[in-house]
Amino acid sequence: MMVHIPDVLTKEQVARCRNVMLKAAWVDGRVTAGHQSMQVKNNLQLPENSNEARELGDMVLQALSRNNLFFSAVLPQQIFPPLFNRYDAGMVFGAHVDNAIREFNGIRVRTDVSSTLFLSEPEDYDGGELIVEDTYGSHSVKLPAGDMIVYPGTSLHNVTPITRGSRIASFFWIQSMIRDESKRSLLFDLDMSIIKLNTDHPGHESIVQLTSIYHNLLRQWAEV
Repeated sequence: MMVHIPDVLTKEQVARCRNVMLKAAWVDGRVTAGHQSMQVKNNLQLPENSNEARELGDMVLQALSRNNLFFSAVLPQQIFPPLFNRYDAGMVFGAHVDNAIREFNGIRVRTDVSSTLFLSEPEDYDGGELIVEDTYGSHSVKLPAGDMIVYPGTSLHNVTPITRGSRIASFFWIQSMIRDESKRSLLFDLDMSIIKLNTDHPGHESIVQLTSIYHNLLRQWAEV
């Protein structure tokens, strides 16, 4: 299940990110790559323990805590601290699958959901599409600055070569309360249906029943 989450960051917050990054020291992006990814990864990254990464990461986490669509799609239990990368002309990230487990401060996070939060406008660079493979084929993603895509961490994915400009983004992983992707997708569809029903028919008697079903399924499936 891929979900586009618009306006995670405001234009002012995106501008703040860009200003902080202008003064930051970038390092080889392979510092956080696993063995497989290291062979196909060519980009730059903010050091994950740098002041810049921590400031911007906190901004992203605070924004996500207020985003209902993110919560519904992901049902987060633990979020790996956001990382930040940059692709300049000629840089690319070949096909790979993210590591199943990431660790920070002694805390292990199962990467159920991968996410990319775009910080460059699409017209600022050529190439740099995120390509995600699933059972329905290949999906190309290139979103406005401040928008985010979430998708299963099990997906084979890549970033196409940059031919002009720079692509800047935040990326991170989420351990969901619902480990199984199909169950997580079912709960998301049910939640979206409840919201639409409440919008189209406020106070409809089915809303309480459907909400009860949602929470009873969540209670049965959640790992907390």
